[in-house]
Amino acid sequence: MKIALVHDWLIGMRGGERVLESLCELYPRADLYTLIYEKGSISPIVEDRRIFTSFIQRLPFAQRGYRYYLPLMPKAIESFDFKDYDLIISSSHCVAKGIIPGNALHICYCHTPMRYIWEMYGEYKQRLSIFAKMGLSIYRPYLKRWDVNSAQRVDYFIANSKNVAHRIKKCYNKESTVIYPPVDTKGFNLSSNSEDFYLIVSAFAPYKRIDLAIEAFNILGYPLKIIGRGEDVRFKKIAGANIEFLGWQSDEVVRDYYARCKAVIFPGEEDFGLVPLEAMAAGKPVIAYAKGGALETVKEGETGLFFYPQSPSALIEAIQQFEKKIGNFNSERIRQYALSFDKEVFKRKIKRFIEDKLNDVKKIQSGF
Repeated sequence: MKIALVHDWLIGMRGGERVLESLCELYPRADLYTLIYEKGSISPIVEDRRIFTSFIQRLPFAQRGYRYYLPLMPKAIESFDFKDYDLIISSSHCVAKGIIPGNALHICYCHTPMRYIWEMYGEYKQRLSIFAKMGLSIYRPYLKRWDVNSAQRVDYFIANSKNVAHRIKKCYNKESTVIYPPVDTKGFNLSSNSEDFYLIVSAFAPYKRIDLAIEAFNILGYPLKIIGRGEDVRFKKIAGANIEFLGWQSDEVVRDYYARCKAVIFPGEEDFGLVPLEAMAAGKPVIAYAKGGALETVKEGETGLFFYPQSPSALIEAIQQFEKKIGNFNSERIRQYALSFDKEVFKRKIKRFIEDKLNDVKKIQSGF
């Protein structure tokens, strides 16, 4: 059986790429198709296969300014030829699910319907230049039609959370099965020792709301360390001396900071969000905004605390509560809970799902 994996773009290791990495481990001989690929930016497990890119790869500044090519992405993803494949597994948060599968069985692991044109359209548009805003406004109706129509090419959807399953139903009118993303819990050491700092691990995207956390910690004066990078340069300008920016760090360094921090701050709304579970794998509690995927991973009072609404004052109140209740959080119980989201659990569930659907196809083809 010839298998293809499809992923939107390969320019760094985040949650979606961790899912792809597990799929690569399950199907080591599968070919990999993507719009844009930056060599050396992803794990060797993903890079150790044939990778096919689209015509966008050859356009100017594609690896850094790829979002500006959003109107071209539907055409680019449809340009791939899958006529020789039996099974296609797309890992999609933008356009990967829009491939033309031919006669192959197409299963999509959906991280979210395209957020740029659906639930976070306003937030992304607000941060764009006037010309980019005009372009997005012009192309949005076309992209929405294409996104809905191309969803009909998917035989089965897998959602990364109940939160995303609801969006898939709302946007595409399609049912989905929830299989939570993988967390490599074995890579994290249990730690009950804490140094006097809070931690954020995040890309600097607008919806991550790092600005909110900075405002809160400017007022509190507590030490905050931020691991991550991105396009927004305002953060360093507005942050107080108690806030330290560490930039991008290797997985080994990130795990060390998880192990040493007092708690992890998760101020944005995520489709699912791996960071809370990575923190819990190290035995550390999470203070999270009470919306989105965090509602499915953080257990109030056991593995962390929620804050609501999404404001600095609400976050400050939650942190102050945490400081009073810090002794109530048990690192061993927190890690034990995180183990239920382990990578091996994900791989067993995803493999069983795919095999069941392949067997259904065989039964139909044999006339049963």
